[in-house]
Amino acid sequence: MDCDVLVIGAGLAGLVAASEAAARGRKVIVLDQEGEQNLGGQAFWSLGGLFFIDSPEQRRMGIRDHPDLARQDWMGSSQFDRPEDHWPRLWADAYLDFAAGEKRAWLHSLGLRWFPVVGWAERGGGLAHGHGNSVPRFHVTWGTGPAVLEPFVRLAREAESRGLLRFRFRHRVDELVTTDGAVTGARGAILKADPVARGERSARDVVGDFEISAGAVIVSSGGIGGNHELVRRNWPRKRLGQPPATMVSGVPHHVDGRMLEIAAQARGSVINADRMWHYTEGLRNFDPIWPDHGIRILPGPSSFWCDADGNRFAAPAMPGFDTLGTLEAIRRSGHDYSWFILTRAIIKKEFALSGSEQNPDLTGKSLALLLKRLGKNPPGPVQAFMDKGEDFIVRDRLEDLVEAMNRLSGENRLSASHLRGQVEARDREIANPFSKDAQVIAIRGARAYRGDRLLRTAKPHRLLDPKAGPLIAVRLHILTRKTLGGLQTNLAGQVLEISGEPVPGLYAAGEVAGFGGGGMHGYNALEGTFLGGCIFSGRAAGRNAGADV
Repeated sequence: MDCDVLVIGAGLAGLVAASEAAARGRKVIVLDQEGEQNLGGQAFWSLGGLFFIDSPEQRRMGIRDHPDLARQDWMGSSQFDRPEDHWPRLWADAYLDFAAGEKRAWLHSLGLRWFPVVGWAERGGGLAHGHGNSVPRFHVTWGTGPAVLEPFVRLAREAESRGLLRFRFRHRVDELVTTDGAVTGARGAILKADPVARGERSARDVVGDFEISAGAVIVSSGGIGGNHELVRRNWPRKRLGQPPATMVSGVPHHVDGRMLEIAAQARGSVINADRMWHYTEGLRNFDPIWPDHGIRILPGPSSFWCDADGNRFAAPAMPGFDTLGTLEAIRRSGHDYSWFILTRAIIKKEFALSGSEQNPDLTGKSLALLLKRLGKNPPGPVQAFMDKGEDFIVRDRLEDLVEAMNRLSGENRLSASHLRGQVEARDREIANPFSKDAQVIAIRGARAYRGDRLLRTAKPHRLLDPKAGPLIAVRLHILTRKTLGGLQTNLAGQVLEISGEPVPGLYAAGEVAGFGGGGMHGYNALEGTFLGGCIFSGRAAGRNAGADV
């Protein structure tokens, strides 16, 4: 054999798996179709959010969390309802135990640290037993995605220096090799070196071929978000309506889903392919890195949200509450985009942008830059999108704002009088400490949490109050991101046939396995669980693959 363990994909899950296997003395080869500049994959671009249960950061912020509450939230969100959810449900239980147990201490021992204010993401649909986080659980890593990657890159490089691990970049797998019913390696094409920057679309010129034999193979190749054709093919039409004609991409082009079909040809079962996670608050990047590059707004709760015809969405389709519920509402409206209407007072307090490159203060671990978030102006990256992004409009009067919105869309769908009636109705609710408006109630509820009141939620005010202005409109696109289904695996990370029997020699980890089991999130994610799912499933696969070699 050329190695004990062959890892396909050098993202976070692959690095964790490779370092775990090497730590047990196994000889490892890691393949990736991209160049070395993309080591770490999608995780590099992430905000570095991690899901912990009853963490020291939560307790310091006055958050009372408990494993039972987290399990209630997870199961209410996942809504497991299929026979094939057997292993995803077991993975969910195991991951919750990990998040409430050793996860934080283990990552802390590897050098990770977290921003002290815990974020409250994906707050859900309104019922205690339904979807959403009952309490804040989103822990942003100090240093964002690159800091999450750093210890696993370091461990892999240390294994490489000891001769236990070898990287093979620009190696595209086209087939898994099977011998006597077991997966024993991979073959494919060697791609021409391409010096493009990290994340940019690389060439696919073939300059050779390869075949590598192994005692076990771990597939950790990521999801499908960069392949819009595959996203549309798997789109859950019954749940979310027809797929959008236009989308922006929250992941690079090489996140193409090729290995799902290749693993299926080796008898691996792909389940829950229609479960996916796409955001509704995407912006077209004015300075794109990959094709159709989109950036997600991480909104606070106060922006007025309406469809392309100017109809305000009803709860739980509110900023930061129910991602897929809002996606369904947008698709049922028949349009691919929606609108935020807000004020300067809201944007400077409530707008953040997802991604390591959009948060130079957190990524660069700069306290000086971080303190600027408390200033009078929007954060620098947000201001840059206001100045240069095609999706932002700023006006003093609502009628002028609507005119510019119609001009931007080119569809003339919006009526100023229709929008004014809804905005004024909402504004009347602000003048009274009582309200029947679900969003106004939610804003006040958010400000009961010290972290939101300090950093993420503007003081309630009328949108048409000139003192809070000017008015801002933001066109929001659907942004592709995560695959929630994938290769079915048991708790050891072994890929299963459709019969439920393991495919000998084949393992999977990360997004290609639905972050564990073929979809441990079920239908909905609680956020902060994607990186953690890569780490947890990568660790399981790395510890078990090649154990009998």
